[in-house]
Parts: sequence; structure tokens; C-alpha cells
Amino acid sequence: MRKLIVKMSMSLDGFVSGPNRDGKWIFRASDEESQAWSVASAAQAGIHAMGHNTFRDMAAYWPTAQGPFAPVMNAIPKVVFARGGLAPGDVTAKSDVDPEVMRSWMHPRVATGDLAEEIAKLKQEPGKDIVAHGGAAFVQSLIEQDLVDEYRLAIHPVALGSGLPIFSKVDALRDLELVELKRFPKGIVAHVYARAKR
Repeated sequence: MRKLIVKMSMSLDGFVSGPNRDGKWIFRASDEESQAWSVASAAQAGIHAMGHNTFRDMAAYWPTAQGPFAPVMNAIPKVVFARGGLAPGDVTAKSDVDPEVMRSWMHPRVATGDLAEEIAKLKQEPGKDIVAHGGAAFVQSLIEQDLVDEYRLAIHPVALGSGLPIFSKVDALRDLELVELKRFPKGIVAHVYARAKR
């Protein structure tokens, strides 16, 4: 059975996005090694999972993006969690983009049912792991319902003071096991946690 992995950048004080959805802080301490780790984490996916708003933002950006993340984000299939489905204008075809790349974004799998049931179906399917990227509300729901098998968190050396947390809806103690810890040159530290063995 494949795992559900949450892959997120996080501030030292526990926020995945600053006030007003600001994310520029993520790039302040980024370096080649931390980027390579993030790309390798994303590349482990058999499918990228995301909420509706994150999907819309990513679909507008990644098809024309350059850099090491672009091939991973464009080639791997997507599943969008959207109770009301996708609207016709959520993704706009770009004529100057490889049709295969656009197909990946124009025709994602759309999950409209109960979150736990949809995740259970995905986990039962063959293939590589499911990597969830966001947004914060979607990941909060995954965590709240205890659906996450592994957390791949890049902790950045910055305190935001306020913003969007992902663990704020946990209502009972969750024991996790640290399975990887890696420090990068500019201060980002990768923490990989799995469910503690029971």
C-alpha cells in the first residue's frame, strides 16, 4: 500500500505561509543542496495531491516554469481535492507549451468525495507514493483526520510571527518517529517524520 507524504516548507515558528499568503521567505535560505533534496522528495511521487486553490496557482505557474522542479511538477499526474469539482476557467491552455505538459494540468484527477475515503482509495492503488503539497487548509484536513503517513518538512531559519499553520487542528497527541535529519548550508534543516510504530 502506498503512503501519503506531506511535503512542506515551514518557518521556525510553525507556519507554512506568512500573513496574506506570503511565501517569499521560502527562498531566502534556499541553496542548491536544499533544492536538490526538495526536488528528490517531490520526484518520489506517483501522484501529486493538492487542494483546489493550490492546483489553480500551480497550473498557472509550472507549465512555463524553468529550473529543476519544473520537470517533476509537470510530468507527474495530479489529483485535486475539490468538493465542487473544477470550474472551466481553472486551467487555461497555453499554446506555447508542450501539449503533454499541458495535458498533465488540463486533465487532473478530481476527488470530490469524502476526504478519508478518497485518500484510502488512492493508497490502495498501485504505484509510487502520494505527495501532498498544499494548500494549508487541505493539509490541515489531512492531518486532522490522521491520514498522513510521513511528513517531509523543510524548516527554514526564519520566524514569521503569524501566518498559516498546518498542525493547529490536531486534537490528540500524535507520536512520530524521526527517520531523517539533514542540515543544508544556509540553515534549512530537513526533518522527515513517520508514524511511530505502535
